[in-house]
Amino acid sequence: RPPNMPILHPLPTFHSLFHHHINTTNTEFALSSLLTFCTKQPLHPLFASQLHARIILTGHQHNRFLNTKLVHLYSKCNMLLHANTVFHTIQHHDHVSWTSIIAAFAQNGRPTQALLLPNCFTFATVITASTHLEQTASFHAHVVHLGCHSNQYVVSSLIDSYSKSGKLNHSILIYNQTLHRDVVLLNSMIAAYSQNLRGEEAFQLFVQMHTTGQCPTDHTYSSILNSCATLTALQQGRQVHSLITKIGSDTNVFVASSLVDMYSKCGNIDEARRIFDQLPHRNSILWTSMITGYAHCGRGADGLELFEQLVKEQGMTPDNICFTAVLTACNHAGFVDRATEYFNKMGMEYGLTPQLDQYACMVDLYGKTGQLIKAKKMLEDMPFEPNAVMWSSFLGSCKVYAQVDLGREAANHLFKMDPYNAAPYVTMANIYAEAGMWEEVLQVRKLMRENGVKKTAGWSWIEVDKGVHVFSVSDTSHPRLQDIYVELNKLTLEMMEAGYMHVMKYVSEDNTNECILLKLVYTGFYLPSASFILATIPKNVIKVIFVLK
Repeated sequence: RPPNMPILHPLPTFHSLFHHHINTTNTEFALSSLLTFCTKQPLHPLFASQLHARIILTGHQHNRFLNTKLVHLYSKCNMLLHANTVFHTIQHHDHVSWTSIIAAFAQNGRPTQALLLPNCFTFATVITASTHLEQTASFHAHVVHLGCHSNQYVVSSLIDSYSKSGKLNHSILIYNQTLHRDVVLLNSMIAAYSQNLRGEEAFQLFVQMHTTGQCPTDHTYSSILNSCATLTALQQGRQVHSLITKIGSDTNVFVASSLVDMYSKCGNIDEARRIFDQLPHRNSILWTSMITGYAHCGRGADGLELFEQLVKEQGMTPDNICFTAVLTACNHAGFVDRATEYFNKMGMEYGLTPQLDQYACMVDLYGKTGQLIKAKKMLEDMPFEPNAVMWSSFLGSCKVYAQVDLGREAANHLFKMDPYNAAPYVTMANIYAEAGMWEEVLQVRKLMRENGVKKTAGWSWIEVDKGVHVFSVSDTSHPRLQDIYVELNKLTLEMMEAGYMHVMKYVSEDNTNECILLKLVYTGFYLPSASFILATIPKNVIKVIFVLK
């Protein structure tokens, strides 16, 4: 036995079977069971070869069922050449054997070579393994050429791959061109809308499933709950939760994780915790969702307490995603020292290599707490190229702490990464304005005009009496416009009496006080607040959803 080779207990039992001269039928069953077991274990490649030899010695070398399992086993052992050899010994291939060899190529980093062997049943595996837009487009062309473009699994994989590459319009086009839309296809399109923050369209398809008599799956419910979380649509989320409870899917750990995520993002962390506590079996995904939920609701200390319980009492080993949740909890609670401790523990205690998400959490935390030099050093020293999210976070911290030079450096990176995004221009102009550098403010505005960049209008919406009201800054479209602005004036006076003062640093000298007041107070946030006060009794909680996209 080679050193460090795992000892698999079924092997001695397997060898003893042959010493007792059992018949061929039982031998085939024993081989099948052993192959299934071995594919689920960390296996030395020598074992795979020994099993292959035993299959040949017992005369089963042409057994399609056993050879398909052997292809899968060789793939797990990273023995792609052996897997391909076994595949070609199969005389009559079915879709299972095709899928096994396609998966072998895809999982071993050679999806392009897999295209030499495809059919409509196996293209889905290759497309799902695609990680680049160009690759997906190439596979799409092959699909059309071979006439597989109408297969539901192929279409579903294309929709999924395009949406993950940020090309949702491609996914929509493929969906609209497909005549037969079953549950598989609808699930893919709902997930695509949800992943791309198009929750309203996801809801429309979800309703369509019900009206056409198609039964949603657990995958459907997870996707639509994600849309509820994105839109902070608590009422709709509760309705979906009721449907889930009726069919008994609330015990599914993945659906439960989506419920926890939805309730926490909608601000109902106690309901999220109730769902978490009621589930008898919890995996790392559910624990991570609950920790993230606490962080999102500003209860970082509770999230960290839950993490310690996960490690010490449950004995689970956290992964990178779990550590992202932990660092996010530290971030929201302002625990710099504990975040640094957990970040260092990733490698020292758990053998994990910090990824971009964990570095982003640390950069954001250092920035929020005013440690901008530390944040900048981490941006420069980490083994990844900082992305736009990290530079945007750093730029925002520079604005808070009035760091012009560091802010300018961050803004220049963002101008190069995405020259048509208005956010860094506006933030940098505000940094200059706060410093009284009006010439530089004008230069930033000029650069925006030259690049054709326009500031995105902010929109808010509020639900009153089952009706949704949408507002933008200084909106004049509401039918009760006059009443709303009268109420808004009352709110403004109360704010002034309570000590509210508008920040004059960001306002150029050519604006009158009246214009300043309108710009700083009559925003898309306060308009729906006034509308709500008009339409409801006092002492209700006002929940306003505000988005820039």
